[in-house]
Amino acid sequence: MKVIHKILIANRGEIAVRVIRTARKMGIKSVAVYSQVDADSLHVSAADEAWCIGEVELSETYLNIEKIIGVAKQTGCDAIHPGYGFLAENPLFVAACEKAGLIFIGPDTRAMQIMGNKIEARAFVKTISIPMTEGVTGSPEVLKKTAHTIGFPVLLKAAAGGGGKGMRIVYKAEELAESIESTSRQAKAYFGDETVYIEKYIEEPRHIEIQILGDNFGNVVHLFERECSIQRRYQKIIEESPSPTLTPEVRLKMGEAAVVIGRAIGYNNAGTIEFLVDKNLNFYFLEMNTRIQVEHPVTEMVTGVDIVEEQILIATGNKLRLRQEEITQHGHAIECRIYAEDPSNNFQPSPGVMTCYREPEMEGIRIDTGITAKTEIKSSFDPMISKLIVWGKDRNEASQLMLAALQEYVIHGIRTNITYLIKLLQGDAFISNLITTRFCDEHTAAIAAEIHADKAKIPLQVPVAAYLIFTLSHRRENGAERGSNLWETIGYWRELMNFRLRCDDEELQITIPGYSGNIYHFILAGKEYRAVAGHCSQNRINFTIDQLNYTAFISEDIKSDGVVSIDGHTFAMRRHDILTESVYASLFESAGHDGNHINSPMPGKVIRIMVKAGDEVKKGTPLMIIEAMKMENMIISPREAIIKEINVELNDRVESSKPLIELC
Repeated sequence: MKVIHKILIANRGEIAVRVIRTARKMGIKSVAVYSQVDADSLHVSAADEAWCIGEVELSETYLNIEKIIGVAKQTGCDAIHPGYGFLAENPLFVAACEKAGLIFIGPDTRAMQIMGNKIEARAFVKTISIPMTEGVTGSPEVLKKTAHTIGFPVLLKAAAGGGGKGMRIVYKAEELAESIESTSRQAKAYFGDETVYIEKYIEEPRHIEIQILGDNFGNVVHLFERECSIQRRYQKIIEESPSPTLTPEVRLKMGEAAVVIGRAIGYNNAGTIEFLVDKNLNFYFLEMNTRIQVEHPVTEMVTGVDIVEEQILIATGNKLRLRQEEITQHGHAIECRIYAEDPSNNFQPSPGVMTCYREPEMEGIRIDTGITAKTEIKSSFDPMISKLIVWGKDRNEASQLMLAALQEYVIHGIRTNITYLIKLLQGDAFISNLITTRFCDEHTAAIAAEIHADKAKIPLQVPVAAYLIFTLSHRRENGAERGSNLWETIGYWRELMNFRLRCDDEELQITIPGYSGNIYHFILAGKEYRAVAGHCSQNRINFTIDQLNYTAFISEDIKSDGVVSIDGHTFAMRRHDILTESVYASLFESAGHDGNHINSPMPGKVIRIMVKAGDEVKKGTPLMIIEAMKMENMIISPREAIIKEINVELNDRVESSKPLIELC
């Protein structure tokens, strides 16, 4: 039997940290690889060794088989764990590991080749009589001609896809050609294979998957199911186990079907069989992921099985330690994926520097993350920040604990989906289990409106008081780190303090008759308020206004712009009497725009340019596509104009301040 002393993790972020944690528990040394842009990520410092393998391009770093194998050999590794994504389901990588004498902690190439390609997987599963939806394969021309045979709507998918990438619902025949082109382009960029196929789209579907483990001796077991129906852009954001949808009978049948597939393929590691379930609880094979899943922690929480540990033991030639009758579900687990994105703006990614990062600390929770408070959220990668997992005795207890944890999860400086997740969990649809995979697509606008209305219910004096307490006391206690109050410097405030304050987009006039100790008086809109500061710690303030208690989280960026969050809602704050120390900040603030320059909405990569200098365009005309955080962002013309100049070229990397196109 083989023995592993050192593992290289061919991945980044939270899954790399997750593997490192189990390796350390097993007494195995770990080696991390990273791109230069990832130098401040947690997996770099968490591993026993860390090696930089390039600048930023995936083809030069996390997808570079030769470099990764080279580091593994140079550092004396016995094995490589691929995590998920990147090279995790690449048979060429498995073959390269075997050739180099390295143990690949995953399935063999046969299972990966058959099940890793959606078309081949469907063909294989069809031979063992597992139910599945109708589908069409072939060239783009064939797909265009034959899609109507299974009836619209159809689901267009990348054959080598995963993680919700390369998927699109097509409702009309006239939308098909453009959808095929876009999906094929995305599939080529992410998976190196532009092949796409079509399958029948099931209305009101549930997405439920079964975790399996198989060894090299023909043994296969399942670890029950995960409900993954809450998705946006075909990517899961909330997962739970057990599924509140399944009956015991359907749960048993789905588990047995997953084991049948695993045995038929000779599966020999951790894998997931994904099913669609219709409103009548009929289930259909969707695909198999021949790797560990993002959402594996919910299974670990209810079964007590460390799936990564089992992966390592299987890869070293051990028989499964688990028998099916010994595996049970205990309690209920829920996972929420925390993303750097703006749900109110079509989940637009939100990379950048965080000014505050506070994780919740309470019993019954687990946080898998690849960042620290000082990590910059990069535009080069998926926008997931972390995974928050909770366990309770039942679904209601787990839901309440998740809500409490989310309300204590504070991130400033970038937009996140935390408040959106809170609203989802509080909604009747989640509580009553009326969710389908289309729920977010159909209800996000209404949820965003509810969030906006909830924020509007918070009295304006509450965030104002929080920020005043912070700037008048907390700033002085910490040595005025980012700026200095001009009026405090010259003694102006000793008599009466008047200044302007911006709260979000509203300009306010504030008068402070005086403050002493922890008591602050201020006048806002003609009304005087009395605020009393309670316990204060870094970024957190407890206070009262007129005997009502509040808790606020506060931070500032390099330009002395502040953020106050209360009950999950954030308020952008700016005192106009605070002088910034940064020349860049002052210049940035005063910079004007003439309306003729179109800038990138975020840092990213130019993947398509649709116009050239001299072209006449109308308002709404597509100009180019910027790829950021695995999402294509269409840049459109804001008005009727002539393209004067294009300042970027295909494959250029751009910052949000970079002028892309000049209009005239």
